[in-house]
Amino acid sequence: MNFGKLYLVPTPIGNLKDITLRALEVLENVDLVAAEDTRQSLKLLNHFNIKKTLISYHKHNEQGKSMDLIEKIKDGKSIALISDAGTPGISDPGSIIVSKCIEENIDFEVLPGATAITTALVYSGLDTSKFIFRGFLPRENKDKRIIIEELKDRKETLVFYESPHRIRETLEFLRSNLGNRRISICRELTKLHEQILRFSLDEAISYYSEKDIKGEFVLVVEGKGEEEILQEERAKWEALSIEEHIKNYISEGLSKKEAIKKVAKDRKLSKSEIYKYSIDL
Repeated sequence: MNFGKLYLVPTPIGNLKDITLRALEVLENVDLVAAEDTRQSLKLLNHFNIKKTLISYHKHNEQGKSMDLIEKIKDGKSIALISDAGTPGISDPGSIIVSKCIEENIDFEVLPGATAITTALVYSGLDTSKFIFRGFLPRENKDKRIIIEELKDRKETLVFYESPHRIRETLEFLRSNLGNRRISICRELTKLHEQILRFSLDEAISYYSEKDIKGEFVLVVEGKGEEEILQEERAKWEALSIEEHIKNYISEGLSKKEAIKKVAKDRKLSKSEIYKYSIDL
């Protein structure tokens, strides 16, 4: 049986010139296009004079529609999956059908292309060697708190998406949970009114307090700094006596010798000086 194939095709996040030649070739040659918003995608296809049958495929129907598309592929159809902007599967529908293709041993191909994550990350000037992308934060505070608890002590640069009507609330939330870290706010990337701002979170909150906010945002927040980590570690033992400090490390599973070494390093004292306080422990 000759199956068709699924193509996950990135589309421009703003500037239509950012579509790749390969993406255009795939869109011209597939049998049909599965689109997050058929009206939006029709504008894109019309711009490049591509005439294709469009099928709606979005987050509210992707579970059921994925199997429909799989059956079409089994019937020999080739299908391109696109979202409104960017790469399918990244904060957009796509991951479910990829999983089902793997389960069903269906051939699929992921094309490289536009994504706001890496564009914003490089614009930010923050550490690009390691980062964590968490997409849109949940709407409910209890769900947001779960995520921020996972992230607040991470050294990696943090990347979020945000919509204009939630930007103020999200900046306040980040400030109250992460402290006054540096942030790069990228708005309307690749579009006519693209704007890149680099602030502290306090400055960002002040800037947006009186602005009429429009556009889509990518927030790039610096990870937890080494100095902040050292200060927090210091705060844990500054209130302890040297004996208590040694006992604390022993309770964590260190030997007395290892505990003495760690305490000496923390307090910038000699091991022989710390040893005096450990004799009766």
